[in-house]
Amino acid sequence: MNKILTIVAVVMAVCQAAATDSIAVRPVRPVVSAYAVEIGSGHVADTYLSPLNYSGWTTAFSYERMQAMKFDPRRWAMQLKVDVGLTRTDNPARNASIWAAGLSGRWGMMRRWTLDNGLTLAAGGSTSINLGALYTTRNGNNPVAAKASWTVNATASASIKVRLLGKPVVVRYQPTLPLTGIFFSQQYGELYYEIYLGDRSGLVHGAWPGNYFALDNLLTADILFGATALRVGYHNSVLSTRVSNLTTRLVSHSFLIGVSGEWFSIAPGHKISHEAEVISAWY
Repeated sequence: MNKILTIVAVVMAVCQAAATDSIAVRPVRPVVSAYAVEIGSGHVADTYLSPLNYSGWTTAFSYERMQAMKFDPRRWAMQLKVDVGLTRTDNPARNASIWAAGLSGRWGMMRRWTLDNGLTLAAGGSTSINLGALYTTRNGNNPVAAKASWTVNATASASIKVRLLGKPVVVRYQPTLPLTGIFFSQQYGELYYEIYLGDRSGLVHGAWPGNYFALDNLLTADILFGATALRVGYHNSVLSTRVSNLTTRLVSHSFLIGVSGEWFSIAPGHKISHEAEVISAWY
């Protein structure tokens, strides 16, 4: 009996040691977080509100979170991005304005390939939810046009770590293009009061690049100062919809500045082994 207990104890000790070793050498996946403020020019055209093109300024706040995936950290990474924006535009005569406000959230994963020259390429998919509204100071009966969509997108990125004036800099470009989904649009001349009374047919439309074209371009440079980085970049957003004899075009060009960095998330009671490989979602 004592021999059996001894064998069981030895086996348990070996298993525990093996599990401890596997945990100790498990790759570390730091979280890349970035907060940025954007400001630039905005352009609005919405035939439900006005036949004219409006131009003005736009501003936004964005949050981005990236991390290598646990199941295959060297090849796959996830991304979460949230944007809140406000735009004010005027017509050519400067006697009427359109305000645009929006909230969007996007989550996705990308497969990564690291080349010998240090360039990292990635491609994958994401899903987005966008909510917003346009408000014009001109119309009395129909001053608001609501906007809402859910899309499935194709996305890609290219990033590289270089040195500029002695500082490491991560340069990244990422385009995102919706491929399919659904979006809301009222009928031509339809009042929201009519929708409130029950006329709700034909409000949801299938989205594809032919009637819902949206392209998001993001170019950033993160200048690393230790664990924290200064992020500067350019953000371009294009949305063009055509359905129910209504056309909407929203275009923005923005300069962005913010703070980013890599952060380690460690459970209480756990330590990072010096032998553990650190896998960044940046590059």
